Amino acid sequence: MPNRISGGPDLPQQRRVVTDIPGPASRERAARRRRLVADGVGTTLPVFIEAAGGGVLRDVDGNSLIDLASGIAVTGVGNAAPEVADRVAAQARLFTHTCFMVTSYDGYVDVCEQLAELTPGAHAKKSVLLNSGAEAVENAIKIARTFTGRDAVVVFDHAYHGRTNLTMAMTAKNMPYKQGFGPFAAEVHRAPVSYRFRDDLSGVEAAEQAIDRIERQVGSGNVACVVIEPILGEGGFIVPAEGFLPRLADWARESGVVFVADEIQTGFCRTGDWFACDHEGVVPDLITTAKGIAGGLPLAAVTGRAEIMDSVHGGGLGGTYGGNPVACAAALGAIEVMRSRDLNSAARRLGELMVGRLREIAHEHPAIGDIRGRGAMIAVELVRDDGRTPDPARAAAVSKHCHAQGVLTLTCGSYGNVLRFLPPLVISEDLLAEAMDVLADAFTTTA
Repeated sequence: MPNRISGGPDLPQQRRVVTDIPGPASRERAARRRRLVADGVGTTLPVFIEAAGGGVLRDVDGNSLIDLASGIAVTGVGNAAPEVADRVAAQARLFTHTCFMVTSYDGYVDVCEQLAELTPGAHAKKSVLLNSGAEAVENAIKIARTFTGRDAVVVFDHAYHGRTNLTMAMTAKNMPYKQGFGPFAAEVHRAPVSYRFRDDLSGVEAAEQAIDRIERQVGSGNVACVVIEPILGEGGFIVPAEGFLPRLADWARESGVVFVADEIQTGFCRTGDWFACDHEGVVPDLITTAKGIAGGLPLAAVTGRAEIMDSVHGGGLGGTYGGNPVACAAALGAIEVMRSRDLNSAARRLGELMVGRLREIAHEHPAIGDIRGRGAMIAVELVRDDGRTPDPARAAAVSKHCHAQGVLTLTCGSYGNVLRFLPPLVISEDLLAEAMDVLADAFTTTA
């Protein structure tokens, strides 16, 4: 029997680079991957991971990498957190699947109860559990269309909502998400979003601009729902100016339009609140969640006003694996960690540390045109000497340097010029500081 790999909280919390990254063992496995995995499946950093926990990932060459990605905001509670792993193991020993549409089980209902308590608003709420963020978004639209009897869906510039046919239509960025995959679903309309670094509008002014576009080009009486990320994720961690979301939500309510908050990347303590909508007291009619909900297992949800959720006919919502009992057990464990360790406070503290250090780096490197985000969802936008033109090449170079030095970073943005930082919410301050040191060196090296 092979030796048991130590992961989770037992993994030493240190950066350790013992080979080139990727190392020989990862490169050997990459050759096998090329034979067996479709070329269309991309990978940011071609290393193979054997264990992870806290703020580190250990690869098959023995390198320990500082994790500033969290599996794209999924493992906020840390990889293999005991509260998650123990609940998953216990549930798997009892049963792994029945299909909730065939026979019920408590775990599904328990997760719905937690969602009713944690999501914004004191109104009566109900949920449907699903598998992925894109599936949640599609179901939110089904529900909104049924409730309103309308067809049109409004989304925003720089949005990302998924890779299914409908959510590709909703996603703004063409490459790599949409190129060659059309035709896409109809009745999806795009409005401008508040982007403080690239417009001079207040939040309310930007909202009025968006509302004017919707009224003129679509007509509020035709709109089933508006769908917006309270902080736009893949589009560049764009934080709308204060007042934008509340004004948009008010207009939706006045117009009989369902307001859908896509909190798939922002939810579950990532921004320093349970949900990003909480920051301005916005109460959505429907909210979609996934990613951080279940500590790494596939689970998603639509939660919303009971009267809206109940507008769909019996059997109209669901799916074979939606709300799988093992994934539900993982979600209950993850929420336990969020509560017991007050990960909202932890996210705010991590954000303060990152922003403070990034401002120091920006003082030395004017390539950083903007620092933005909230909680432990922070980004820098890189620009050329004029202070405005996007510089995706520099972003790629900085990220590549970080990877070589054992720090996993991600890029994003409609122009590919944004570095985004999504550390696990349980990462130590020392590890985070070390990662910021590597980032500072990356800017110096690539200048």
